[in-house]
Amino acid sequence: MVMKAFVLLAIFAEASAKSCAPNKADVILVFCYPKTIITKIPECPYGWEVHQLALGGLCYNGVHEGGYYQFVIPDLSPKNKSYCGTQSEYKPPIYHFYSHIISNDTTVIVKNQPVNYSFSCTYHSTYLVNQAAFDQSPYAKFSPLFRVATVHVKNGSMGTFESQLSLNFYTNAKFSTKKEAPFVLEASEIGSDLFAGVEAKGLSIRFKVVLNSCWATPSADFMYPLQWQLINKGCPTDETVLVHENGRDHRATFQFNAFRFQNIPKLSKVWLHCETFICDSEKLSCPVTCDKRKRLLRDQTGGVLVVELSLRSRGFSSLYSFSAHPSGAEGARSRGLPLTSP
Repeated sequence: MVMKAFVLLAIFAEASAKSCAPNKADVILVFCYPKTIITKIPECPYGWEVHQLALGGLCYNGVHEGGYYQFVIPDLSPKNKSYCGTQSEYKPPIYHFYSHIISNDTTVIVKNQPVNYSFSCTYHSTYLVNQAAFDQSPYAKFSPLFRVATVHVKNGSMGTFESQLSLNFYTNAKFSTKKEAPFVLEASEIGSDLFAGVEAKGLSIRFKVVLNSCWATPSADFMYPLQWQLINKGCPTDETVLVHENGRDHRATFQFNAFRFQNIPKLSKVWLHCETFICDSEKLSCPVTCDKRKRLLRDQTGGVLVVELSLRSRGFSSLYSFSAHPSGAEGARSRGLPLTSP
């Protein structure tokens, strides 16, 4: 009876091995999403069934999906640091994730040609996010909200985190309630605190948001020659800017004094731009620390820049004009000219 059962089992195993027609198409589809990687190979590759193929040589988690065998890496940073043997490395400015799908050829007799499908996903680490911050015209009407395009998921080996990033404004330093932008900035609000942050949603917990630099322009063009620098190399450019968190979580936050660009009648909005680095905390040290003693007014670029700030001292408030010249810190000086509100 035991011998009979063994023979029946052998016949069943042989029948199972021949249950699909061998497919000799050497093709692999790779979908690189911000948090997940999905890989598909044509069903029955060289005669192998889905339960005979292993992701990373470790996990037999493939499923039959519309003419393909599909394998999923659900999280780029699982608790055990590597999902089914997935490997990663950082070659600035690119993150690389590698894995493979191989056939189980450890049996005594191999009747199918062994297969080994290697694949990878690469992600850029640095992105530019921007937002129309506020309208500095006292007669402005609200206009449609401008945000960075979010259609950035691509088939193939190139992925991106950009679709998960957003630059937002908040009502206070708790950064719990978002403020719709762009918003109208009244003359009386110049010098008041504005709260902003770049947030990444849906990424693996290993990735932290780092603000490399943030600057404002009177145009949506981030290369517009007239600029006001707020954050440089992860740190505030002067004492009117305060960085709350940078490189410690999925969100980096900061605050700065409201201001306006002068004598630009056709450009009423102020745009905020932030160069953002997605930092892999498993491979890099992400938190940014700044030496308060070095928080001096740094050189500005892009020509002469005039900005209004509200300076409060001894119980009264006045408006002054400050000029930053490209010639260096010596050119950054207060002209001490009181301005009148429009």
